[in-house]
Amino acid sequence: VRAWGHVNVSARHRTTIEITRDDYLTPRGDCIIGIRADKGLYDINPELKEIIRKDNSLVIVILATDDYFDYVIGMGSSRLTLSNNNKLIIRKSNYVDDATLMIRANKAAANLDRRLIDRLKKGSPLIAYIVGVDLE
Repeated sequence: VRAWGHVNVSARHRTTIEITRDDYLTPRGDCIIGIRADKGLYDINPELKEIIRKDNSLVIVILATDDYFDYVIGMGSSRLTLSNNNKLIIRKSNYVDDATLMIRANKAAANLDRRLIDRLKKGSPLIAYIVGVDLE
């Protein structure tokens, strides 16, 4: 998924990380790290979705700018629909809605490498590589 940073990226949220197709970001969006994404959850690879929708599957997201990266590890679930066309959300909790990519993640926006966030505040491009691992 390709997206862009924005001057209002603060990455202060303690339970989620969000990437959205929206073309704006207000200071209240403290979980959003990327806007103008080229994909929502609905658009990701169907074979990847199949893996993520398995209970106890592992989901890894690598978040990269030109010179910094960070990664988040969480779990997939059979409860995930992966059907939102506008955004994807990484959650530390077990909460699920149509925009949830993973649950029980090891990081939220507030835990991401600040060097990565500083680049995103300057409008740098963001690439989110999504990897699904079937543990069975």
